[in-house]
Amino acid sequence: MADPGFFDEGALVSVLTTEPLGRPLDYRAPEGGCLPGAFVEVPLGPRRVLGVVWGPGEGGFDPARIRTVTRVLDAAPLGEAMRSFLTRAADYTLTPLPAMLRLATRTPGLADPPGPRRIYRKGQAAPERLTAARARVLETLDDYGGAAFTLGELAALAGVSTGVVKGLVRLGAVIEEEAPRDLPYPRLDPDRPGKPLAADQAAAAAALRDGITGGRYGTTLLKGVTGSGKTEVYLEAVAECLRRGRQALVLLPEIALTAEFLERVRQRFGALPGEWHSGVTQTERRRLWRMAGEGGVSLVIGARSALFLPFRDLGLIVVDEEHDSAYKQEDGVLYNARDMAVLRAALCDAQVVLASATPSLESWVNAETGKYRRLDLTSRFGTAEMPALSAIDMRAERMEPNRWIGPTLAAAVAARIARGEQALLFLNRRGYAPVTICRACGHQIGCEHCDARMVEHRFLRRLVCHQCGETRPMPETCPACGAEGRLAPVGPGVERLAEEVAARFPEARVAVLSSDLFGSARALKEAIAGIAAGGADIVIGTQLVAKGHNFPLLTLVGVIDADLGLQGSDLRAAERTFQLMRQVSGRAGRGDRPGEAMLQTYQPEHPVIRAILSGEEEAFWRAEAAERKAAGMPPFGRLAGIVLSSPRAETAFDFGAELARRDGPLRQIGAQVFGPAPAPIARIRGRHRVRLLVKAARGAPLQAAIGEWIGQIRPPNNLRLTIDIDPQSFY
Repeated sequence: MADPGFFDEGALVSVLTTEPLGRPLDYRAPEGGCLPGAFVEVPLGPRRVLGVVWGPGEGGFDPARIRTVTRVLDAAPLGEAMRSFLTRAADYTLTPLPAMLRLATRTPGLADPPGPRRIYRKGQAAPERLTAARARVLETLDDYGGAAFTLGELAALAGVSTGVVKGLVRLGAVIEEEAPRDLPYPRLDPDRPGKPLAADQAAAAAALRDGITGGRYGTTLLKGVTGSGKTEVYLEAVAECLRRGRQALVLLPEIALTAEFLERVRQRFGALPGEWHSGVTQTERRRLWRMAGEGGVSLVIGARSALFLPFRDLGLIVVDEEHDSAYKQEDGVLYNARDMAVLRAALCDAQVVLASATPSLESWVNAETGKYRRLDLTSRFGTAEMPALSAIDMRAERMEPNRWIGPTLAAAVAARIARGEQALLFLNRRGYAPVTICRACGHQIGCEHCDARMVEHRFLRRLVCHQCGETRPMPETCPACGAEGRLAPVGPGVERLAEEVAARFPEARVAVLSSDLFGSARALKEAIAGIAAGGADIVIGTQLVAKGHNFPLLTLVGVIDADLGLQGSDLRAAERTFQLMRQVSGRAGRGDRPGEAMLQTYQPEHPVIRAILSGEEEAFWRAEAAERKAAGMPPFGRLAGIVLSSPRAETAFDFGAELARRDGPLRQIGAQVFGPAPAPIARIRGRHRVRLLVKAARGAPLQAAIGEWIGQIRPPNNLRLTIDIDPQSFY
């Protein structure tokens, strides 16, 4: 329904709050009236809460009991397209609408007036006496790269009192200044010249610009080999979007990618865009949120949650590395940012660019069937060439005990170091060892709160549960039998691999890139910049290193265990292994020196390994698509995961069994229910987990059927029920 233009004072309006009420409530418009989409403060019981005017009131209540909106906040109203997006996203993911609104209002001080405020920045002077507390303040300012903070925010982030910050102001080490709230961002100049484009890049950029010019919805899969210049191509689409006065959003899967990307944006457009991710200060989050709604920021670079910013006129969404699993939100509101980007663009007549060297099977199929347009970049930018790929058959390697780098790979690494080049050793396992076992009794150290083994992190001198985050010091004796000195690591993680590298190549400079080894986003960015500048001979990394980094001196990639992702029964195991191996291999040879990628494998004849080596990507996608289609699995069928969790396993199983018995609404649409069964990780944070899986045909009305099915019985108070539409993982 179209928006009414304005609600006069006393008119009945429907207000959606962020409280878990499930639906909007009726109020009367305040003195002076209000616009549809206005952010308001309303009374709810004895409290006043945030809400949005969602539309006309429904009526049907005692008029004397309907209360009046307290006040209209000084924020740009939420547009009709954005309200429709939140409603449609809630319906698709089976999420309560208030929870969706919370995603769109996650900004501090939303109700605060726009007056001036005092901010604090890094000063030039160095204090003569540097206490631990003062050092933490200065380190925090460094970590956030010159950002401004409020007094309370800086003190909280540094873990000090406000008096410590004030003391540094008096010494000149911190600058205190008066500044207006929420200034617009600098203008980006779309007519600054970009990098010269090769013929296929220029053709792809022209096609994307044409889509922007049309002013209508459309989705394009931009598929280009690693190093082919996809970023430069879609930045031309951003430029066209800016010329037309519309806003653009670029989603990145990893915060560590933002520093290099921001510099490329600055070079292309002459100023920095807005940033939205976990490394941004609360002050800057508020500024960006407000400027998105007012049109005071033209380009935003962000993580998946940036999709819920209240843009005034969004004309382009780029999902870079669109295949990346980081785009799926796995807790709270469960959504896939790639799919939600397409939905949002369709509702605001925007273009979507899905960029990847190894697209998701869903996007590949949508392009094959004509739902998405497809543009291909088949060669690397400039003089760089794709790396040569080869497999090392580990069955023929003579391996020493507790060694994971085979002789063939070790010789290749030594040759690269001798030539002044860099080598990357890739192992997708964090920590020192995935399992710690007692050689006396066989006990494997597990988490007390989860059904998971604890991972030894030797650099931290602790055991860590990668499910719930629980940590404990590394024990001296076995927790089960008390034997001393009998605990032993089993299998390698990147830290153990680093130990082997130090022994094999004692003169080499070694850098380990793993997300758990860096205390801040800034520290990680600095480490990556140092490697790119030649600050390491050997880089050891987890999947963090596969995501778009450019190391010009890197000419060899060695994959320690190419078979690791092929284990288990994950629906997407082959697809993810193929993507990860191709992505990490693509880190080699991106400069002017030829690159090589070597995969250590015990299964060189495996179809996925053969597809990686042959480079026949289209053949791999066709074969994978044929298998999924024959099984009726996504993207040719639909899945929904139901996870039940409870302090007692019996409660979850009993409720799951009752649900399975009442599957009538699902049978009516031809859907099947599998389970209940223990989840692969059957206990997390002390709660037992039981799964059911619903499988349906592609066109089946799955959400409506699940809503009716779940609504038949009320869960016990201590049971949590989570619905995951289109699950990406099955833990």
